[in-house]
Amino acid sequence: MLTEKDFIATSYNSIESASFEWSAPSNIALVKYWGKKENQIPANPSISFTLNNCKTITKLEAVKKAENNSFSFDLLFEGKPKEDFKTKIQKFFERIEKYCPFLKEYHFKIDTQNTFPHSSGIASSASGMAALAMNIMSLEKAINPTISDDYFYSKASFLARLGSGSACRSVKGEVVVWGNHAEIKGSSDLFGVEFSEMHSNFKNYQDTILLVDKGEKQVSSTVGHDLMHNHPYAERRFAQAHENLSKIKAILSSGNVAEFIKIVESEALTLHAMMMTSMPYFILMKPNTLEIINKIWKFRNETQIPVSFTLDAGANVHVLYPENVKENVLQFIQDELVEFCQKGHYICDQIGNGANQLK
Repeated sequence: MLTEKDFIATSYNSIESASFEWSAPSNIALVKYWGKKENQIPANPSISFTLNNCKTITKLEAVKKAENNSFSFDLLFEGKPKEDFKTKIQKFFERIEKYCPFLKEYHFKIDTQNTFPHSSGIASSASGMAALAMNIMSLEKAINPTISDDYFYSKASFLARLGSGSACRSVKGEVVVWGNHAEIKGSSDLFGVEFSEMHSNFKNYQDTILLVDKGEKQVSSTVGHDLMHNHPYAERRFAQAHENLSKIKAILSSGNVAEFIKIVESEALTLHAMMMTSMPYFILMKPNTLEIINKIWKFRNETQIPVSFTLDAGANVHVLYPENVKENVLQFIQDELVEFCQKGHYICDQIGNGANQLK
């Protein structure tokens, strides 16, 4: 089992310049992580579907510097300088310097863009930090070609976690587990691991994201996680997450879609219940979020089509369903749910495999 010390780069060469480009997807948790300890360690394990279309594309150019006493980088977001992102990147570099001591030797140009609205509850920090971590690992591989592919992806997930916890689930695999869990071999608080025992019923599972509110969230996920400290229901919630992960492990292996729906919807509502019962309390759902949930329940009841929902830490609704009912569900979305989306906007997505190197 890899430990924190194993991720410290100790042997590497020097190169004058290099350029890489990676895409990394967002992910949607089925069993939610809410609450964290120091150094981005999760208070409970989680499991997620990796998405395919909602992704961040990041290009990294590295040029050797004369001085190596500080971090040096320029940042472009969708072609324009984005000053408020720079603080996040600076903090990320500070966190990972111990593991990537070569960072101060280079000036970086980071050019990044999303295929979906930033800060709208589609985990843009997850895809963004995962894409950046992949590029940094490409640089490490260039200066130390001896590292293995397994180490490359594990360390990329480890680094991504230090930027945004859930980013470690956006590196590799269709379904990813993050956090120690007794029944999942190789699971770790330090990085995400691929869950490979998936039944064909969940292959190409669909996720249509209904954009109820494309604005920035009123309460950031970081603040929300912090409110789990001293939360009156925190310990029971953490235990419940372990129980639900055991259940969903069996469900994903057996292909039981009906039981999948129960766990996933309960987890989504529990996440928001934690927000509503913290101090201070807050609500990220909007009236249209509830309208959509009730419509999904009614439609499923009447048609027996196995469509379900989950929520992230925001107002948007992820509509989850098997590929073989895609036509029916998309018609239902058009007929009954689009009116509750901001400007009628939604994104069709499905399970993907993780990050991809573009250059």
